[in-house]
Amino acid sequence: MRAARFHTWGSAPVVDEVPEPARAEGEVLVDVQAAAVAHLDATVASGTFNLKPPLPYAGGVEGAGVVVESDVDSGLAPGDQVMLRGAGLGLLRDGTWTERLSVPAKAANKLDAPLPPEVAATFYVPATTAFVVLHDVARLAEDEQVIVVGAAGAVGSMVAQQAVLAGAKVTGIVGRADQLGHVPDGVTGICLDSTEDIERLAADRPASLLVDTLGGDGLVARTRWVRPGGRAAVIGYVTGTEVRVDLPSWLLDDVALLPVNMIRQERRAREISGDLVKKLSAGELSLAVQKYAFADAALALEDLRAGRVRGRAVLVP
Repeated sequence: MRAARFHTWGSAPVVDEVPEPARAEGEVLVDVQAAAVAHLDATVASGTFNLKPPLPYAGGVEGAGVVVESDVDSGLAPGDQVMLRGAGLGLLRDGTWTERLSVPAKAANKLDAPLPPEVAATFYVPATTAFVVLHDVARLAEDEQVIVVGAAGAVGSMVAQQAVLAGAKVTGIVGRADQLGHVPDGVTGICLDSTEDIERLAADRPASLLVDTLGGDGLVARTRWVRPGGRAAVIGYVTGTEVRVDLPSWLLDDVALLPVNMIRQERRAREISGDLVKKLSAGELSLAVQKYAFADAALALEDLRAGRVRGRAVLVP
């Protein structure tokens, strides 16, 4: 069978012919139908991360597939559709960038409703992050005005969609005019390049909640789109990891900064994932995916690093 593997740190993945896996005791043998290409995969492959699988290794911290063989005690049966995540996949052992995989039973989670494989492989992080930031961290109430920065991205789009479902009035901010068409239905799109619209947000301060996926130097200015007494939840830092806060001005602005740490929220994410799967299956939520053939694993990783992926990148064996 084939697997997309890294042979040296910092190199591109290579598609190799490798032996078929044998299911170990307590594990589940899965036919992988789709494998996510995530930023964490790129980080691990750099060799600078604290967790390092033994080389060569198959990348992929997330995926989805169908059970081929399992232990009776696993609660899984052949034919079950599962999401693959956890138990060191792609971090301490071979990941999901392979055609078949034997994984610990705890890493194969049966879906509560059927999903296209590419969505099953990629929904977890954006969908659960959106729910946690809106309902657990920000405590969103009905009829709030919400601004989502990065609304064309995988996480930002999910935040915007779930805020609309919760009854909020949502404005989605994008970086380029060509991304306005990717803003979810029911969301008012604004481009950062539109000086008039951005100045109006700063003058009116219409929002009670800002959800920011960009971070960087512009974060404080964006919090000033929020009315006094509001809050700004930060879930990303793609434009920079540092921000300078002038304390007197911040106190005068009176906008609370809320950090969102999904590492601490893993148990909560698993609790809510079943209902989110049902919403995705029913079409109440949608997730954009960009599919790549296994032979194009290196291109998928390159596009991810360059910000050329719309939604989530996924390898399809």
